[in-house]
Amino acid sequence: MKKYIKYSGLAVVVIIFGIWVFKESQSRSKQEDLAYITLNGQKRQVPQFKLIDQNGDTITNQDYNNKVYVVEFFFSTCPTICPIMNKNMVQIQRKFYGQDQFGIASISIDPFNDTVAQLKRYAKKIGVKHPNWHLMTGEMNKIMSLVNNGFNLYAKQESRADGGFEHSGFFALIDKQGYLRSRRDANGNPIVFYQGAVEYDADQNRFSEKQQIDILIEDINQLLKE
Repeated sequence: MKKYIKYSGLAVVVIIFGIWVFKESQSRSKQEDLAYITLNGQKRQVPQFKLIDQNGDTITNQDYNNKVYVVEFFFSTCPTICPIMNKNMVQIQRKFYGQDQFGIASISIDPFNDTVAQLKRYAKKIGVKHPNWHLMTGEMNKIMSLVNNGFNLYAKQESRADGGFEHSGFFALIDKQGYLRSRRDANGNPIVFYQGAVEYDADQNRFSEKQQIDILIEDINQLLKE
């Protein structure tokens, strides 16, 4: 009788543990699903754009159809966060070099200085090699509308700022269907954007800010499999 009670008690413990493991795995699975970024209950698609890249080619959002890609806003003479951002982009490029379904859209917020020739020089300087990495320029008013209203990021001409511009250092992740995506935080909410202006360090803790590039690389891989 005592042996029966002992084994019955053990069985209950095993069942409870099994339920806990199942719930935890379900929770992790839910957390690992990449969220769609929404606005007023609607999935947000990448805004339309038509720009000129470092090779003088016209590039639109349609050129990124069926590709997973990362979007950033920068300028080539930026003395502060842009060198860090593009160092990280080169790291991302290295991970996905030769992958036709991956791309990068780097859009200059200083089209007066970032001409096609300047962007071509800058692309060579930082090591742009992937054929789907386009450094783009266009009309100032359209670019400012794109960054501030289209992507809900931030950029502004500011004479007191280093380089003459203020802007955020975030990267946006776009899936093959043109939807903005991101992973979720510990509470299940989308992080929306990825911090691009951090020094890359693969040895940092998974949830530290410096791990953001590794996190982004993981999420690009996940979207490429969808």
